[in-house]
Amino acid sequence: MTANTTAVRYRERLLPGPGFFGAWLLLIPATALVMTPINKSAAIPVAVGLYVLVALIFFALSPVIQVENGELRAGRAAIPVSLIGAVEPLGADALRDAIGPGADARNYMVVRGWIHRGLKLEITDESDPTPHWILTSRKPLALAEALGAKGHAG
Repeated sequence: MTANTTAVRYRERLLPGPGFFGAWLLLIPATALVMTPINKSAAIPVAVGLYVLVALIFFALSPVIQVENGELRAGRAAIPVSLIGAVEPLGADALRDAIGPGADARNYMVVRGWIHRGLKLEITDESDPTPHWILTSRKPLALAEALGAKGHAG
């Protein structure tokens, strides 16, 4: 093993986009409007504090996808990269099909609705009942490259 195999090869936090946080800015005037009759001097600080709290909650709850030390971590699960077979990039339509009504309920999914592309990873471990991992990613080709992109399908 070389020094490169121990380095982080890929890392992505599945945060909402800037438009999402921009829309949540409406929380500030709404909170200030509700707070003004209660305590006029505290209305703006409470409103800004609530917005920051909500933003921190979204940040803390956003899963991380990472390839490091020969292992893929997606959310709370991890799997050795050696147990990943075919890697299929998914565009918006293919992703919708992969997670839709016809999807295999045994698949492991780390999917966020604000990301419209991803990867479908075949799991080759015969003792694992999960046939595929479906992951959303803003950079699915970079993630596939970090995984070694064995057997690109699609």
